[in-house]
Amino acid sequence: MSRLFVTGAAGFIGSNYVRWLLANHDDSVTVFDALTYAGNLDNLRGLDGDARFTFVKGDITDREAVLAAMEGHDLVVHFAAESHVDRSIVSPDEFVHTNCDGTNVMCDVARTVGIERFLHISTDEVYGSIEDGSFAETDRLEPRSPYSASKASSDLIALSYQTTYGLPVLVTRSSNNFGPYQFPEKLIPLFVTNLLDGTKVPLYGDGMNVRDWCYVEDNCSAVDLVLRSGAVGEIYNIGPGNEVPNREITDSILSILGADDSMVEYVTDRPGHDRRYSIDTRKVRALGWEPQRDFRDALVETVEWYRENRWWWEPLKQRSA
Repeated sequence: MSRLFVTGAAGFIGSNYVRWLLANHDDSVTVFDALTYAGNLDNLRGLDGDARFTFVKGDITDREAVLAAMEGHDLVVHFAAESHVDRSIVSPDEFVHTNCDGTNVMCDVARTVGIERFLHISTDEVYGSIEDGSFAETDRLEPRSPYSASKASSDLIALSYQTTYGLPVLVTRSSNNFGPYQFPEKLIPLFVTNLLDGTKVPLYGDGMNVRDWCYVEDNCSAVDLVLRSGAVGEIYNIGPGNEVPNREITDSILSILGADDSMVEYVTDRPGHDRRYSIDTRKVRALGWEPQRDFRDALVETVEWYRENRWWWEPLKQRSA
């Protein structure tokens, strides 16, 4: 049985990973989270009754707090990050501080306490946009927003600790995730909750920006596989191959909720909006990973989750209004 230290796990993907972990392994887990606007203890509701679960409130940029909490663990999964492109355009300092300084503190403490494997969670956005084909893990990084630039930088910081100090670092770069507990500022939960409230959905530009949509549980299984079976010092792209334009995602959500095109409001595109993301995932598939969920089925299930869990998202939207 391993002892996992998981940062940012009161957020969307991290909380889903902890739920997946406890359901599929006998390991114990400590969640370390600062509970910023997207960190929510409600994402972890029901887990406090599991003796294998511990929550510690703390900031990844606080070296003393990280050291006190990380000691005694075997594995680190580092999800904690500022993650919304629009917010990074307004507040880039916060993104550089959390994503770069925080990752440096995490890696330095991990080498000090003798962590056995350190998985740094990143994003396909570090590659930038691609018109044709797909990015491999060895391709040049060309981030185009303060968010993606800070994540690219944090990738390099983590990998430098493997080269310089021998910290057993691995990196995953996932495509766009969706599913339960996603803060209602990202496209799918924002559009679903807007429509449930009878509000129009704001579609950027012409709506033809393409993303590869991954159901969060599929991503969690891939992350865990890399953590346990990936090669130290290597990077693994994670994506199911569901490349869909934002306009098509919007139409699907409208259809599921019985709404029509009158509920779509085209808005000015955001600065530096990448046109298409696409990643080559042969490396993680060679470890034995395959996505299990059909995209349309998972989208329907996600919409229903938000329909049935207003208690979770309504307070979040009211606070961020």
